Amino acid sequence: MAEVSPLRGRVAVVTGATRGLGAALARELSARGAAVALLGRDPAALARTAETLPGPSVCCRADVRDDEAMARAADEVRERLGRPSVVVANAGVAEGGPFHETDPAVWRRVVDVNLTGSAITARAFLPDLFATRGYFLQVASLAAIGAAPMMSAYCASKAGAEAFAHALRAELAHRHVGVGIAYINWTDTDMVRDADEHAVLRELRRHMPPPARRMYSAAHVARRLVDAAERRRAAVYVPGWLRSTQLVRAAMPAVVTSLSRRELPRLQAAEPFTATGILGSAGVEGRVTGR
Repeated sequence: MAEVSPLRGRVAVVTGATRGLGAALARELSARGAAVALLGRDPAALARTAETLPGPSVCCRADVRDDEAMARAADEVRERLGRPSVVVANAGVAEGGPFHETDPAVWRRVVDVNLTGSAITARAFLPDLFATRGYFLQVASLAAIGAAPMMSAYCASKAGAEAFAHALRAELAHRHVGVGIAYINWTDTDMVRDADEHAVLRELRRHMPPPARRMYSAAHVARRLVDAAERRRAAVYVPGWLRSTQLVRAAMPAVVTSLSRRELPRLQAAEPFTATGILGSAGVEGRVTGR
């Protein structure tokens, strides 16, 4: 007989669940028997994701930057599904380009969604996780370990989210709430596909070591992250070799700086670097709604 998931009969929350990794996480959690709350800014996209789930779900329109909206979403989840045992802070956006050319509002939005939004998510759902002795999973990135040029907002926000999760884990340990960090590399989402359309980010990826260039499907990454949630892991790395980067973390800034000093002038001479704006469909939504 197939092993029964410890998530069966539990309630899980996923932010940024409209598409990409968030939607894949919702499907994987539902497949393992969890009732899933999908949070995001696009009600129609949330509904499309919910239609693909085999189990019960609820869609909550909420911007992770909005304290009141997230508090209302937590109330709705509690009333309609019950208290969550798993909360995945997945919502994230990215932009690229020279820092001095970046629109300050765009730069700030990346930090607000990726870092402040994770904190707001935790604040909204911690009372439930206290009650269920649950698990909070912060989706971070290789960018939290090794910062890259032309991605200052993304790197700063993911490093901050990592530090936030470390602090939260220590703070909540005595309350039996687990906190995990997911370090992921290139995942096949519209955000990453859009990045490849911009010279500044396409060349950045092209100059990474071959294993670091590989793209992984959202479904594969979601399976690994949900495995970690089942086991309440303190950290999960996708691909697994990313764990080894922790051993050389202190040396990475000098290596990146040396490589950038040599390669950026040559690359920029071939094709000038410009600011990308918000990548993927999140950027389109922002332009349409004015947010």
